[in-house]
Amino acid sequence: MQKIKTGLVGYGFAGSTFHAPVLTVVETLELTAVASSKPELVHKDWPAATVYADAAQLYADPSIELVVIAAPNEAHFSLAHAALLAGKHVVVDKPFTITSAEAETLIACAKAAGRVLSVYHNRRWDADFLSLKALLAQGTLGRVTSFESHFDRFRPDIKQRWRESAAPGGGLLYDLGPHMLDQALQLFGPPQRLYADIALLRDGAAAVDYFHLVLYYERLRVVLQAGCLVNAPTARFAVHGDKGSFVKFGLDPQEDALKAGGRPGQPGWGRDPVHGALHLADAADGQAQHLPMADGCYQHFYQGMADAIRNGAPAPVAAQDALATIRLIEAALRSASEGRVVAV
Repeated sequence: MQKIKTGLVGYGFAGSTFHAPVLTVVETLELTAVASSKPELVHKDWPAATVYADAAQLYADPSIELVVIAAPNEAHFSLAHAALLAGKHVVVDKPFTITSAEAETLIACAKAAGRVLSVYHNRRWDADFLSLKALLAQGTLGRVTSFESHFDRFRPDIKQRWRESAAPGGGLLYDLGPHMLDQALQLFGPPQRLYADIALLRDGAAAVDYFHLVLYYERLRVVLQAGCLVNAPTARFAVHGDKGSFVKFGLDPQEDALKAGGRPGQPGWGRDPVHGALHLADAADGQAQHLPMADGCYQHFYQGMADAIRNGAPAPVAAQDALATIRLIEAALRSASEGRVVAV
């Protein structure tokens, strides 16, 4: 299979940590160009890559088939739109866009151009989420009535970066919110109603650093919460059904491994050392089972993208799925502003 020459727009944290090291382990993909204002950083990691001063120059390169957008959130729409108009297949880092109207425009543009458009909801391939998804598919917990997902960290000091600024798309709701909402939608589908408590809790905060979302289903409640002032362990997942419960602490290890210079495919990649606790109602001794996690595999997203481009397979994350998360973020903003439960 001919390699898919790939261009990366942006070489900040997302581009250098979550995209370049992951896509380059897929044999069908070749990182050949990067649009960045810091060519020395790119060449240090990828000496053979061409570095363009801006995205327009990269889009003008006829050899580039796939473009990955890893720029600040506010620029996702304009950069992705221009890439599609230039005839490129496109991956956009989450969040897809700032507004649902922008997302709808990109979806229509990709359809008109006959190009693959996908969004990097890589946490579908977290070890604990893969394990939980399989557990629910097996019906082990029976009818699920309560699902809690936490993504808490202790970061009392505010860094001078766009993610923590007042710029559109800054803050936790647009950072962790898309991951957590996408996981909930994958497990349970769209909710009927939603309630959101959104706040700036740290001294000097300019962007949302805490959110608590409640998604209402007919006989299920889903709670999604993230904060920057949590210095004690909270359960990453706590799921309760009429046949038992599942609780998992700790975060998927792939992010830390990538930060440390690791690469997918290395021995032990994606292996979570923390087991989940499975509490079944019919357990004879009442003791929890220690459930090992499946291996996490972020590289499967980019393998799926290569298969979509070369073989016509479905995109690894449907753009419509990513649009659904943006609509829920808009509903959350509306709920917080009005102080009420809103229909979605």
